[in-house]
Amino acid sequence: MRIVPAFLVFVLVASAAAAQSPVVLSLEEALRRAEAHSESLVIAGAGESRAHAGLGRANSQRYPQITFAGAYDRTLASEFSGIFDDSGGGGDEGTDFSELPFGQANTYRLMFSLSQSLYSGGRIWAQRQQATAGIRAAELGTSSARALMQLDVTRAYYDAALSDRLAAIAQSGYEQADAAYQQTRQAFDAGRQAEFEVLRAQVQRDNQRPAVIRARANRDATYRRLRQLVELPADTNLRLDVDLEAAELAAPAPFAGALAEAEGSANDAFRTTLEQAELTVRVRELGITIVDSAKKPAVNFVSGFGLTNYPGNLLPDLGKIRKNWTLGAQVTMPVFMGYLARAETRAARADLTEAQARLKQAREAATLQRDTALRDLGAAQAAWEATAGTITQAARAFEIADLRFREGLSTQLELSDSRFALQSAQANRAQAASDLQLARARVALLPHLPVGNE
Repeated sequence: MRIVPAFLVFVLVASAAAAQSPVVLSLEEALRRAEAHSESLVIAGAGESRAHAGLGRANSQRYPQITFAGAYDRTLASEFSGIFDDSGGGGDEGTDFSELPFGQANTYRLMFSLSQSLYSGGRIWAQRQQATAGIRAAELGTSSARALMQLDVTRAYYDAALSDRLAAIAQSGYEQADAAYQQTRQAFDAGRQAEFEVLRAQVQRDNQRPAVIRARANRDATYRRLRQLVELPADTNLRLDVDLEAAELAAPAPFAGALAEAEGSANDAFRTTLEQAELTVRVRELGITIVDSAKKPAVNFVSGFGLTNYPGNLLPDLGKIRKNWTLGAQVTMPVFMGYLARAETRAARADLTEAQARLKQAREAATLQRDTALRDLGAAQAAWEATAGTITQAARAFEIADLRFREGLSTQLELSDSRFALQSAQANRAQAASDLQLARARVALLPHLPVGNE
C-alpha cells in the first residue's frame, strides 16, 4: 500500500519539472558546448604548450649562453698580509704592491662569461628533432582527446534520448493497463465480470508502476550525465532534438561527412594512434643518437670578461677598475665513465625495441578494431531495419486484442500478452536506433580514436 503514494509523489515531481520551459538541445549544440568546456581538451592543450616549450629548450642550445656574476669579498685575515711591506725586506724599494689582488681587504668583481657550442656530436640536432616530434605527438593527442570527447557526448546524448523513449513506453504501458483495469472494474460493477478478473487487472496495472519508476530514474541519471558533459545546470529542463522513431534515420549531422569518408577509406582508421606510435619509434631512434653523442668530443667557443676593483675603503673606487678579457676554445672528450655510456646505449636500444613492438601491436589492433567497428555498424543497421516491420505488426496486434477485449471476445491474458509484445517491439526499435547512431558516430571518428577505446 506504500508504493501508491510514493508513485504519485514521483509523478507530481516529474510533472513539476516538465512544467519548466525546456531547453531544446541538438547533438550539434551538445558537442559545441562540450568542446568549449572540456577539461580533457584543456589538458591536451597544456600538453601542446609543454611540447612547444620543449622545442624552445632544445633550440636554446644553438645560441650563445651568456651569464653574469657579481661578487664582493671582505678579507678578515690573509696569508699575504704584510708580505710586501718594506720593513719586512721582501719588496723592492719604490715598488707599490697595494694594487695587487693578494690580501686586499675589499674586493669587487663583475664577470660576464660566454659559451657557444660549435660541435656537439649531433646531440643538439637530435634533441631538436625529438622536440619537433613531441609537438606533433601532442597535436595528435589533442585530436584523440577531441574524438573521445565527441564519442562520450554522443553516447550520453543518445543514452538520454533512449531513456526518454523507454520512460514514455513504460508510462504508455501503465496507462494501457490502467484503462483495461477501469473497463474490467466497470464490467464488474455491472455484474458482467467476476471479482477475480478485477483483481487480476489491478495486479497487472500495479506491476507496471515499478517499471515506470525505474525508467524515469534511469532517465534522470542519463540526463544528469548529459548536463554534466555540456556544462548545464543540474536543474535545467532539457528536451532533446532527436527522433528515435523516425522511419528514415539519417546519420547524425555532425558526423555525416566523416562517416562517408570513413566507410570509403577504412584503411584510414586509427591513423592518429598509429602516427603517434611511429613518432615514438622516431624519438627512440633519436635517443640512440643522443646517447652516442656523449662518446664524441664537444667543442665550444668561450669568452670571459670581468671588472675587478680593490678599494681601500668599503665603497668601490671607480677610478681603479681593472679589466680581464679572454677568448678561447674548449674541447671535452669522455675517456672513461665507469661504463655509463654502455649502459645508456643498452637502455636506449631497449626503448627502441619496445617502441617498434608497440607500433606493430597498434597496427594489428587497429586492423582488428576497424573491422569490428564496421561489422558492428552493419549489424546495427540490419537490426534497426528489422524492427520496422515488427513494431507495425505488434501495434496492429494490440489494436485487435484491445478491440476484442472491449467487445468481450478475449481474455485479459490475450490483451496483456499483446501489450507486452508491443512494448518490447517499441523498446527494441528505440534501442536499435540509438545503437545505430552511436555506431555511425564511432565509425566516423575512427581516424582519431585511440586504439583500444570501446
